[in-house]
Amino acid sequence: MSTSRLVSLFGRAVRRQRELNELSQRQLAELAGVSQASVARIERGDRAPSLPVLERLLAAMDVQLAVAVEPLDAHLDARITELAARPLADRVDALGLDRFLDRLGDLPYVLTGGTAALLQGAPLPVDALEIAVRWRDSTRFTAWLDAAYGQRWNGRWGEFGGLRLEPEEPGEHRWQTRYGELRATMCDELPEAIEVRHGGRGYPVVPLVELELTDPGAAELLRRYRGGGGQHPPSGQHPPSGQRPPTQGGSRAGAGPSSAG
Repeated sequence: MSTSRLVSLFGRAVRRQRELNELSQRQLAELAGVSQASVARIERGDRAPSLPVLERLLAAMDVQLAVAVEPLDAHLDARITELAARPLADRVDALGLDRFLDRLGDLPYVLTGGTAALLQGAPLPVDALEIAVRWRDSTRFTAWLDAAYGQRWNGRWGEFGGLRLEPEEPGEHRWQTRYGELRATMCDELPEAIEVRHGGRGYPVVPLVELELTDPGAAELLRRYRGGGGQHPPSGQHPPSGQRPPTQGGSRAGAGPSSAG
């Protein structure tokens, strides 16, 4: 279990209990004797809480932390199985994908990583929008990140913030924005894409076969899924059939419903 996964689990647990108790972040902060900003960062997974702080937050809601062990990465198998049991349309809607992509405006991109795999029917866990962006569009991308109140992942601190936004600057190409987390693969040219359609909208995506060759993270999850780590889709659920090579022009890297086909 990675540190980042633990941070995410802690954040989800605090948020879930707070919502069950119908408390605002400010109210919980006052009960636990911490700042509202700390509660917000813990819930977002931007900051790892110390055990004393976590215990105070939970105790303020009359619950306590319990610890258990499980086989390494068993959570991935369980999550894949859970996603496979849900209709593809529900999985896509849960991402809030259209809202995020609409905010990108006319920035050329191709969806990649787990986002692309999920759109092609693979029930992979997705916790961030993953896109490919050209280096020559870096200035436009940086301007968009700034307008979206972006904060860059700081590996040294283990949280978002404290680094310059520009992709050219050292650091992971990973940002938290007002619309959610975004991860970018910067490239000289956008990868060849196919179009998948959901709800009348087209999405330019890197094909699964290419993801397995170029994206180690997505490839490992796909191997777990196909190897039995997660159950296959229930009968009647299949990857989208409306996949075709994108049309000529801007649609290969289109950023809107009509530009992708």
